[in-house]
Amino acid sequence: MKVFFAVLISLCLLSCNESKKTKADIRGQINYELVKWPQLPEEFSLGQVNGIGVDTSQNIFLFHRAERRWKTLNEVFPDTPISANTILLLDNESGKLLKSWGANLFIMPHGLTVDKENNVWVTDVGLQQIFKFTHDGKLLMTLGVAKVAGNDSLHFNYPTDVAVANDGSFYVSDGYRNSRVVKFSKKGKYLFEWGKKGDKPGEFNIPHSLAIDENNIIYVADRQNNRVQLFDTAGNFIKELKNDVHVEQLPAVTIDNSNHLFAVDYDPTKGADSLVKGSTIFEIDSSSHSKGRFGANASPNRTSCWFHDIAFDKKGNVYVGDIKGLKVFKYKPKKSN
Repeated sequence: MKVFFAVLISLCLLSCNESKKTKADIRGQINYELVKWPQLPEEFSLGQVNGIGVDTSQNIFLFHRAERRWKTLNEVFPDTPISANTILLLDNESGKLLKSWGANLFIMPHGLTVDKENNVWVTDVGLQQIFKFTHDGKLLMTLGVAKVAGNDSLHFNYPTDVAVANDGSFYVSDGYRNSRVVKFSKKGKYLFEWGKKGDKPGEFNIPHSLAIDENNIIYVADRQNNRVQLFDTAGNFIKELKNDVHVEQLPAVTIDNSNHLFAVDYDPTKGADSLVKGSTIFEIDSSSHSKGRFGANASPNRTSCWFHDIAFDKKGNVYVGDIKGLKVFKYKPKKSN
């Protein structure tokens, strides 16, 4: 049975005087508009929003770094955990803060996933670990050895994301150093892994984000290769979807309720104003043709931002975290005339 894919990714356009190789090819209308959201307390300081998830009530989890910043891949992380609450639960409609937790638990937060049982999964590249929590923050599972990097069944090296299958088994993208995807049983038993550093089918250059569709196809955002790779549950390569804009990164993917694949990309090149050109959101089809590209302000203009993760709710609203601007954006579908 053929699986048809439609991918929506938020992207900022390159300026008209850029080279033909880097110009964004815009197809279709922009069908989303920016929402004034969230409404956080005045005294609250939002950090780098690196992970976003949606619970069964359609409220939004954010994983942020508070006052801590991660700037370069080779920098040495602090040894102490972040003292502020790093996991926030926001009301879907108002954006008001419903709950927060995660203080003194994490060194360098990265990915966040909410499974169908409302468990919250997070990765910490500083601790080299994966954690599973209940919806209200009770620790259920820990994988990896704290602050010890490795490339075997018990260790990770800068793990980036988790995706949970319907049967409870789960996949870890591992990540910045190991260039592999690891599969575990529901109880956390190591099953197998695949991938190595490279740009050929089944190889990765920073597997950064994961998603699973209703047909149990695993999607891997192969960040530095600027593509999404598709695999079956045994890790067998199916196909790749290339971003048809020549930029450096494709950091994140997600799937909406209609089995459409969405992603974000990032162009760190500096423009005439000395600012990085930033990220965009766009839809990609099964032939790697993108359409409906738009930037942070929901226009065809690329602005200085850096989208790190993307999520959808059941109403089709899009959420992205900007780790450069220390913001989270919400876009809602435009009403058809």
